[in-house]
Formats: sequence, C-alpha cells, structure tokens
Amino acid sequence: MPPLIAFAGVLGGLAVVRWAYRTATRINQELEEVRLARMEQAARAGEIKTLRQDPVTGAYRPV
Repeated sequence: MPPLIAFAGVLGGLAVVRWAYRTATRINQELEEVRLARMEQAARAGEIKTLRQDPVTGAYRPV
C-alpha cells in the first residue's frame, strides 16, 4: 500500500474518532443538564413523597 494512501487513511480514522468523541461528550452533557433540571424541579415542587404500606390492602400509598 502506498504510504500516501495509508497516511490519508490514518488521518481519516483520526477525524472519525475525534468527531465521535466530541459527539458523545456533547450528548452526555445535554443528558446531564436534563437530569439535573428534573431533579431540581422535583425537589422544588415537593413531589418526592414517602410511601407507606396500607395495612388493609398491602399496597404502598404516598403519605
């Protein structure tokens, strides 16, 4: 294989790896922002309630 073609292949491979890494980092950052926003919203709204077991039915219900 001529060295120029091998070198071009290596450069192309590096470009793909760099693109994949940047995309994965960006997506993980967006997911983390959404997760933190949902946690903040739930804590602010007081939606996190304790569950207690109903002695009659055995089902868990919010207190």
